[in-house]
Amino acid sequence: MTSRRRILKILAGAAILPAFGAEAGVNTRHWKGIALGAEAQIILDHPNADALIYQAVQEIRRLENIFSLYQSASQLSHLNRDGVLVQPAFEMVELLSICSRLNAQTKGIFDPTVQNLWSLYAESYVSGSQPSDEQLSIALAATGWDLVSFSTERIAFDRPGVMLTLNGIAQGFIADKVSELFRNNGVRNLLVNTGEIAALGTAPDGEAWQIRLGTHDGKQLSLRDAAIATSRPLGTVFDTNGSVGHILDPSSGISESMWSEVSVISRSAAEADGLSTAFCLMSEADIFEAKGDNDVLLT
Repeated sequence: MTSRRRILKILAGAAILPAFGAEAGVNTRHWKGIALGAEAQIILDHPNADALIYQAVQEIRRLENIFSLYQSASQLSHLNRDGVLVQPAFEMVELLSICSRLNAQTKGIFDPTVQNLWSLYAESYVSGSQPSDEQLSIALAATGWDLVSFSTERIAFDRPGVMLTLNGIAQGFIADKVSELFRNNGVRNLLVNTGEIAALGTAPDGEAWQIRLGTHDGKQLSLRDAAIATSRPLGTVFDTNGSVGHILDPSSGISESMWSEVSVISRSAAEADGLSTAFCLMSEADIFEAKGDNDVLLT
């Protein structure tokens, strides 16, 4: 399958992290790298920061080997090729369980089986056309969360042609797992950005973490012991005009949203990630019904 990074235009990022100057302590460390193709950052002030960051980066790489859509040897790639995965990693089963809950919570709008549709759109626009009604019908027949069966021993698709993408939730899940690693090592103040952001405790200046959405003139938020995820339907596009967004409705196969940007603040980065994706396709009334205790910002 053609990589979206070569064929799609990536627009402005979802959030800008704070920069630290004189207020940063002697043990403050700011790591930058890549996680699942997105810019990643870790900020903490801790005497053992260097060793802990090293462990965190190894954990990111381990989880990428499970969830990456682009690494041919990842568990997700094996599942999509073979239609079955025996003895999946615990984290894969855990994330699919979260996907099931969010699928029910959003009445089927959050659905990782849209990878078939995504591939159709990508390949069609690369060839200079848009998907035909017949092609959409075929792809939709292999789309639906009810076509996925999973247990701790086995994950399988109930129909040929089904494929999963976890790009709408895995970055948040990895942020949660990295945060958990730090908490288990006694870290109480930390910011993790793996494409979605998890903030524990306070920033090195002793205040809540300051997050700015979108561009430099975007809304600024204070975050403490919470996570935030932002989705933009036109943040990644298929067409050269920038009008066909990457978030596809699993029931119709259409890329259509009434929102330009959706942010969700939650205790879980995975939940914020998945819900922000789904809410792009939902009305305000349906979002209010599905959001639970989470906070939602709509633009």
